[in-house]
Amino acid sequence: MELGSILTAMVTPFDGDGRVDEDAAVALMHHLAEHGSDGLVICGTTGEASTLNDEEHLGMIRLAVQEMRGRCTLVAGVGSNDTRHAVHLTERATEIGPDALLHVNPYYNRPSRRGIVRHYEEVCRATDLPIVLYNIPQRTGSDMPNDLLAELAQLENIVAVKQANAANLAKIDGLRIYAGNDDLLVDVLEMGEAGGILVASHLFGEEMHRMVDEPDHRREIDQSIKDVYRDMTVAPLACATKAALTLLGILPNATPRLPYVDLTEQEQGVIRSMLERHGLLQAVARD
Repeated sequence: MELGSILTAMVTPFDGDGRVDEDAAVALMHHLAEHGSDGLVICGTTGEASTLNDEEHLGMIRLAVQEMRGRCTLVAGVGSNDTRHAVHLTERATEIGPDALLHVNPYYNRPSRRGIVRHYEEVCRATDLPIVLYNIPQRTGSDMPNDLLAELAQLENIVAVKQANAANLAKIDGLRIYAGNDDLLVDVLEMGEAGGILVASHLFGEEMHRMVDEPDHRREIDQSIKDVYRDMTVAPLACATKAALTLLGILPNATPRLPYVDLTEQEQGVIRSMLERHGLLQAVARD
């Protein structure tokens, strides 16, 4: 199925007491759908899924399906380094009914290649939804090379990969490719592949969608927001994105969950300067 080209890995808003802020989440979902996002990835890395308990995790997926079904595509992150837990989340999320599931390979454990294949065999038995693999060795400690990805593509339901390892960026039989880092989007599109699962699209979704719609200007558009990719890494992306959304008045506060912490004054200044440089804060003031 087609999930769209610009999928935003949405942050999970928390209130001042650290609880999931459902009202802020719904408002953000609609904002993203109105500003360039073809779809949303719920409970991914940027959604701080690793700090959500199962009730919160599945609750966010349910909220997105209830609010946004038919308005944009919805991909639910349900990966775990515990295969039993990954299967449990997969089964529960499948009952809720997003359009697809995002599954990172087991992190920290660093299983063998055979272990990774067995993990995904069990996951695939637990759902009839399309599965997007997630290769991000800088977080998992294990790269899934392209020959392994091609092997996994033979499993039922596995249809795509979110590729965050630039060294592996290549076409793979049986898989659509999604950029797993914002700065890979233009290269993925130039390959004729699907698009990206992105973070800067929280702020520049329309510009990033122009890379899809205006292929002759892709490199130029990408060049114009390279400083955004750079400055957003001043802090963990979930924290930097929440800070930016709060400065813009899109989120009521920028609270992350420990071990993530609020930005320092210096880090906040980097984000503020970036937003000012691109005219976003001035736009908010005019509104």
